[in-house]
Amino acid sequence: MITIEHSPNRVAVTVFGEFTLADFKEFEELVNYKVQFEGPVDLFFDLRQMIGFTLDVAWEEIQFSRKHSNDFRRIAVLTEDQWFTWSAWVSQMFVNAEVQVFTEEADAREWLEESEEPTR
Repeated sequence: MITIEHSPNRVAVTVFGEFTLADFKEFEELVNYKVQFEGPVDLFFDLRQMIGFTLDVAWEEIQFSRKHSNDFRRIAVLTEDQWFTWSAWVSQMFVNAEVQVFTEEADAREWLEESEEPTR
């Protein structure tokens, strides 16, 4: 099960239990909409309560990442699990986005907020 929050140019997903294909499709639909109408977005994934994901989610994620390789600015992954940390780094091969893994939610959100500050 997932919960999704979104604001301009950002999508935040929290996963509870197993991340299923239906969950991923819900996330994918929102991201497609936001990218189409807002341009590149930041992603925030809270995986602290995720216990796993189905194999079809892994395959869908690879296809999605390749299709949207230039549609993300920053991706913050919140987890304490080494497997999910490694997986986040592997995902970096498919997208042109900054990917950071955090153990503290405040640090992850602060890092995403930095991308919103105008550069001079």
